[in-house]
Amino acid sequence: MSKPLVGGQAVIEGVMMRGFGKVATAVRTPSGNIEVDVKPVNSISDRYPILKKPFLRGSVSLFESLILGLKSLSYSAQMAGEEEEQLTDKEMAGTIVFAIVLASILFIAIPTGAAKWFNDITDDPIFLNLMEGVLRLIIFLVYITAISQMKDIQRVFQYHGAEHKTIFCYEADLPLTVENVQKFPRLHPRCGTAFLLIVMLVSIFVFAFLGWPDLWLRILSRIILLPVIAGISYEIIRAAACTSNPIMKLAILPGLWLQYLTTQPPDDSMVEVAIASLEAVLPEED
Repeated sequence: MSKPLVGGQAVIEGVMMRGFGKVATAVRTPSGNIEVDVKPVNSISDRYPILKKPFLRGSVSLFESLILGLKSLSYSAQMAGEEEEQLTDKEMAGTIVFAIVLASILFIAIPTGAAKWFNDITDDPIFLNLMEGVLRLIIFLVYITAISQMKDIQRVFQYHGAEHKTIFCYEADLPLTVENVQKFPRLHPRCGTAFLLIVMLVSIFVFAFLGWPDLWLRILSRIILLPVIAGISYEIIRAAACTSNPIMKLAILPGLWLQYLTTQPPDDSMVEVAIASLEAVLPEED
């Protein structure tokens, strides 16, 4: 891809975009206006260049995206009138810890604990690890399907679609107009949803050859190896987005299919918000 990469995220009644050393969150307020918050952002990898190396940059990107995403969600909730004030740093840290603990229980502890049900079939560790991965994937898909039915989440998913369409338009080097943006698909190969699904699939193969120790050791190994799995998954997503290789395209196809759930066609007003967010991070023209 010839143009510098720009990433984004749907938030409450808006879109966050990150690129060119800035992060912008645009929100449609109850009055109908678009409010845009722009802040400079520096990656820790700028201070420690080794973190830009393949298989390391994925974990850095995941962690930084989590922090920036929560901050943007907090701002959007305030601007949309759903919260009176933004989260403090202490509240933000508490939210991150809670999210990590909840995700660990839901996607690590429960599937690896439930996999023991297959002991009656076989005690082969490769088979048990594969079944654990299948259970994890099922829980993930059920979770995504369930939240996609919620009315408020459906609006967020529409903004998610607007974010993808706008980034596609930018990558095609076309003027950022509502008409141009709406011509593009809402499924994007570098989507965070696709990344999470690739993480699930990669984890199945990585964990399959780790044996079948006690439950607490299995949970600990899954947590410790998460940066490794994130690094591998990030490289797969990045390579697939920048190549026409049919094998790589096939690798991310399930992630694109999943986006039929996590994105919805946006209306023109939502696209306007996404455009405002992206324009806020683009360099000023000479």
